[in-house]
Amino acid sequence: MAASDFGTIIQIGDILVSEDVIMEYFACDYESCRGACCIEGDSGAPLEEEETARLERDYPFFRHLMTEKGRVAVESVGFFEIDRQNDIVTPLVKGGAECAYCHFRPDGACLCSIEKAGLKKPVSCSLYPIRVTGLTGGGQALNLHKWDICACAFEKGRKEGTRVYRFLEKPLTETYGRDFYDALCAAATHLLGPEP
Repeated sequence: MAASDFGTIIQIGDILVSEDVIMEYFACDYESCRGACCIEGDSGAPLEEEETARLERDYPFFRHLMTEKGRVAVESVGFFEIDRQNDIVTPLVKGGAECAYCHFRPDGACLCSIEKAGLKKPVSCSLYPIRVTGLTGGGQALNLHKWDICACAFEKGRKEGTRVYRFLEKPLTETYGRDFYDALCAAATHLLGPEP
């Protein structure tokens, strides 16, 4: 671990983790936000390059769960777009901020059609509110993204005493492995002391 003007940075292998991932509280409050992160914003969800091929391969299995606007978006621009920052992202419906892969419940709440079909949604969606940035040399940086539409989730996390890294145990372990997550927990114990 190293201290800097940006707080403590935890290094695990070639992955740098912001202390906010350990220190901050978060627990998704879906009943309050109703999936707003999938329908708001100025760009689609970030995608890894290898995820684009999987989206194309699996499309027949979740296509029927998407909205008509979502299917039109995919059929016109493809399974991904390049945003203003030159990042690969999920396509958006024409004229809106809604991800093309949205599925809506009868009450209007938004879900991911990919996940609803029993498939693995993009890593950036699973790891949210962590955002992953590629580093020169092949490493990655994991930083906390604070978005006002998730204020209810940060509040719920505080009330429940659930820290970001604990809330995201499953996707962090699936993405980086058990050894990485155990090392992150050890760093958390160093920063926070033993958990009750």
